[in-house]
Amino acid sequence: MIHLTVHLVREVRLCGPVYFRWMYPFERFMKVLKGYVRNRNHPEGCIVECYIVEEAIEFCTEYLSNVDAIGVPNSTNVDHKVGAPIPGGHIIEVDSNLLLQAHHYVLENTTIIQPYIEEHMKWLKLNNPRQSKRQKWLQEEHMRTFTHWLRKKNLYLETLRWMAHGPTHYVAKYHGYVINGCQYNTKDRDELRVTQNSGVSIVATTMQISSAKDKNPVFGELCFYGIITEIWDLDYTMFRIPVFKCNWVDNKSGIKVDEFGDIS
Repeated sequence: MIHLTVHLVREVRLCGPVYFRWMYPFERFMKVLKGYVRNRNHPEGCIVECYIVEEAIEFCTEYLSNVDAIGVPNSTNVDHKVGAPIPGGHIIEVDSNLLLQAHHYVLENTTIIQPYIEEHMKWLKLNNPRQSKRQKWLQEEHMRTFTHWLRKKNLYLETLRWMAHGPTHYVAKYHGYVINGCQYNTKDRDELRVTQNSGVSIVATTMQISSAKDKNPVFGELCFYGIITEIWDLDYTMFRIPVFKCNWVDNKSGIKVDEFGDIS
């Protein structure tokens, strides 16, 4: 549950390591014991009999081959590769401007593209010495022209050529995605479930200004918090790259920090 981590931070600061005193394992085991009850007139007897049977079967499985032990089932995320969607997706055609923003985000956060980003920034400064003195203009011009500039480059890697070409206008849209063993859901999917995992945070390098009249913005790292609204699987023909479309919280008025540094 989302509020669980909020409580854990406070408990750790006040009382030390949580695993010495928390009751969550016992609460979960009580649910297991309740599931043993078949006759409500004799709940204790049902629990004892089912527990003994389970222990006996568990002992026997140690001497049998190709038999799974009784207990918590294996996670469905274990066999997934990095970037595996959950079933139930459908194909949609997205707006060209939104698709361009998603494609630009992929390029900006891909390691093998970084040398070309630096080369493009140097190219802009060389061809526009006066305008490039303004950081805002330089950043906006880079975002506007980088994708077209990259397509004209003689790229030696096949992956680079496919990325420079850009994704198709039809993307697969999913309600959940498994990345590095962690399943991320959209807000709509979370509203139908007991546990939620649609909140995300990211530390990004962004242009910061003090006011609307500030003509000398500076670049710095800033942490953003948001909720996943859509999950797209961008199709680059030879491979796919998932991206999250989020509603971001206003850092000035939408974030509250308590005395322990916990953010809500």
